[in-house]
Amino acid sequence: MEAGSPTVVGARELEGQFELHRRELIAHCYRMLASPFEAEDAVQETFIRAWKGIDRFEGRSALRSWLYRIATNVCLDMLGSRERRARPMDLGPAREPVAENLNALPEVTWIQPVPDGLVVPDGDPAEVAVARESIRLAFVAALQHLPPRQRAVLLLCEVLRWQASEVAELLETSVASVNSALQRARATLADQAAEPGEAAATLAEGDRELLARYVDAFERYDMESLTSLIREDATQSMPPYDLWLSGRDDIFRWWFGPGIGCEGSRVVPTVAANGSPAFGQYKPAEDGGYDPWALQVVEIHDGAIAELTFFLETETLFPLFGLPPRIDP
Repeated sequence: MEAGSPTVVGARELEGQFELHRRELIAHCYRMLASPFEAEDAVQETFIRAWKGIDRFEGRSALRSWLYRIATNVCLDMLGSRERRARPMDLGPAREPVAENLNALPEVTWIQPVPDGLVVPDGDPAEVAVARESIRLAFVAALQHLPPRQRAVLLLCEVLRWQASEVAELLETSVASVNSALQRARATLADQAAEPGEAAATLAEGDRELLARYVDAFERYDMESLTSLIREDATQSMPPYDLWLSGRDDIFRWWFGPGIGCEGSRVVPTVAANGSPAFGQYKPAEDGGYDPWALQVVEIHDGAIAELTFFLETETLFPLFGLPPRIDP
């Protein structure tokens, strides 16, 4: 056994202590990396580095703080010179809902949704609400406009509520440097019009009823009912395509034009994604069953649907969200 390595009993205890912080560390890494898969890899690497370096952990800081230090540095290493992740809205203006505008961009690294259960803590409703708001798709997208170290500073100070002195120690820099980075990061987020706000820990009864009506109307492809549920200024995007639509009229022009193949779909509720309701959409298949088509993430504002994101990478996302690979006849 190497010097400084834990005993078998100590190792088990240490592993248990690491696991106590897994969910919040995945949440932190997800905000940094905008991918649940990369976030889980980052936390696994964090635990490996922590295990190997346990002899250097002298208990002068809490284990939680030490793990956050390692996790933040792992994320900074992973980001390196990589292009930021994006949503279609980040790449240009909304365009006409015609098939010619539907372009897949394989060179773009897209923001991926995350199940709430992977990153949102149990317990205190206030903490749940804050956690959900800090993983909203719009906020995570805005974070990607920040250089990695500014991103880390803002998350540690604004989301985790660390003191500037604690962040400076973690990043091995000065308090003045942390305050300067925080000021620049806040200015960038203000330009992006995205910052963590207030969110409920659970959906209100009215919102649950709205979603039930939406699922029913979408499955029936009932335009009249859908019109009453979707805001006039709603938006829709469909990564990995760069096309996004602005306004209910254009959304319906797409649904009843190039997107008509979605008529007759089954819509299956699943766990929330990024603090918002999510559904698995399955399109009709020739054998009478239903094939996976999209993970729908639905944003509700003021009692109506304000944003629809159709994530089309079902091969990776449906298992993550516990959705079946197909619905048989």
